[in-house]
Amino acid sequence: MTDNSPRDSPIRVVLLIPLRDDWGSVAELVRRLDEAISAQPYLVQLLLVDDGSIQEFQPSDFPPRFFAIRGIRILRLRRNLGHQRAIAIGLAHIETNIVCDAILVMDGDGEDTPAGVLELLHAFTGKVAIFAKRSRRTESLDFRLLYQVYKLLHRLLTGIKVQVGNFSILPSRYLRALVVTPELWNHYAAAVFRCGLPIATLPIRRGRRIAGTSKMNFVALTVHGISAISVFGDVVGIRLLGASVAGSLLAAAGIAIVIAIRLFTNRAIPGWATYSTGALAVILIQFITMASSFTFAFLANRANLSFVPVRDYELFVDRFEDIYQHG
Repeated sequence: MTDNSPRDSPIRVVLLIPLRDDWGSVAELVRRLDEAISAQPYLVQLLLVDDGSIQEFQPSDFPPRFFAIRGIRILRLRRNLGHQRAIAIGLAHIETNIVCDAILVMDGDGEDTPAGVLELLHAFTGKVAIFAKRSRRTESLDFRLLYQVYKLLHRLLTGIKVQVGNFSILPSRYLRALVVTPELWNHYAAAVFRCGLPIATLPIRRGRRIAGTSKMNFVALTVHGISAISVFGDVVGIRLLGASVAGSLLAAAGIAIVIAIRLFTNRAIPGWATYSTGALAVILIQFITMASSFTFAFLANRANLSFVPVRDYELFVDRFEDIYQHG
């Protein structure tokens, strides 16, 4: 739910934080956030999306009173869906239930810092979505190598360079388009790019986790990468189709060259033309099969009725609790 009327009042911001069993870190992060924005002209609410936590939330973990934060709501999901889908549900809930001017999406482990939040808020103009641009990651060497492989594959398959994550601020008026974008269900940042919304980036230093260790491992990174790439499924399909057609043409040209050498020159070695033509024919058939598969998959995907977050998100919501209201 948005309000686009001009006003002189402070900007109303909803901080959307997905989490699972990380209540201690989130409680400390909220305390730091309240301290950081206490002297700033913003009306801040928190929406904590509980992504199927096993640990129980303890109200005593949070301070009894906040100076800048106006309210805290916990949106309970029926099961664990993962960060990206928790973000999609949170955005749909905000669009339907909360009036605001901006939505700031961040993680609750501490790597997205209160100082970074202030940088995004100060840069916010209401005209573009602003994403934090990370210069480096702090995980293990193995993870960073895998992440570089993911970035390379993403660039080759989609033509888009991976530079940003979830940490961002979004004008609320863009929610109307975003929450009816099926790709939002798979990957938030990629869906914003896919919608064609105006985007800017802002270099922001990454902080350190408040407690615990990162849950991002090889499997999680693979799922995350595939989800991001799947948002551009039609682009990927067309690129792979083009590569398959190019491969088919090269294989056909190879067969023609082998036949020409065999028939019109004396360079042929007995038996080589048969083997070469057979091998190239197999490659040609494989490329043709791949091209056909990509074409039919692309057409079938366009005919399917997809998941629409704003229409379907309530299927996964158990309840919401307002655990703090200012005044």
